[in-house]
Amino acid sequence: MNLYYDLHIHSCLSPCGDQDMTPANIAGMAAVKGLDVIAVTDHNSCKNCPAVLAAAREYGVLAIPGMEICTQEEVHAVCLFSELEAAMDFDDYVYQRLMPVENRPDIFGKQEIYNCNDQVQGTVPYLLINACSISFDQLWRLVRERNGVMFPAHVEKPANSLIANLGFVPPDSEFKTAELKNLKKLHEMRREHPYLEQCRIISNSDAHYLEDINEPLLTIDVKEKSAEAVIWALL
Repeated sequence: MNLYYDLHIHSCLSPCGDQDMTPANIAGMAAVKGLDVIAVTDHNSCKNCPAVLAAAREYGVLAIPGMEICTQEEVHAVCLFSELEAAMDFDDYVYQRLMPVENRPDIFGKQEIYNCNDQVQGTVPYLLINACSISFDQLWRLVRERNGVMFPAHVEKPANSLIANLGFVPPDSEFKTAELKNLKKLHEMRREHPYLEQCRIISNSDAHYLEDINEPLLTIDVKEKSAEAVIWALL
């Protein structure tokens, strides 16, 4: 089956996320727009995933727990997991390797954790937009050990992307999916970086505001409507 998707969305846990990006609002907007599957992927954290999954179930939308990690090279990559328990284990692993710099909400924005009733139940102390001490070449193994999938985010962007920060795609990379925000640059990127020729290319919103969540234009072909099937399709 083909599912309309958006697999890179930020909630209000990300300091750069709008305060209207609560779990219930994200799930509701996805349902209104007609999306079948979403993933909330906050910077270096999965702590709003439990609430997102609960809210999405109420709307009949499949939600996959995830994270947009910032590696030690400051490369952004999306990590998705088939099970919430594995995502929260990865969340703990990453947080222990995050720079212990306190967030300044007045400068960077709030980092709010929500419960399943869409109520604030806490905040994350360390600034989540910093790099962690996990390298890009470690990431695939760490995610696969937790039955997840990793793909580099917005590879065409001039900052915080695999190609912008490393200058090339490491030839021993194992990822088979890559994300482009602007699909008009697909041919250019494949011409300049042949590794991408073997990759499934997807395009997500990277939304920080409700209105920026994807419209139902792009689909992913899966065997069934489940997190496991979506992960498998991206491997």
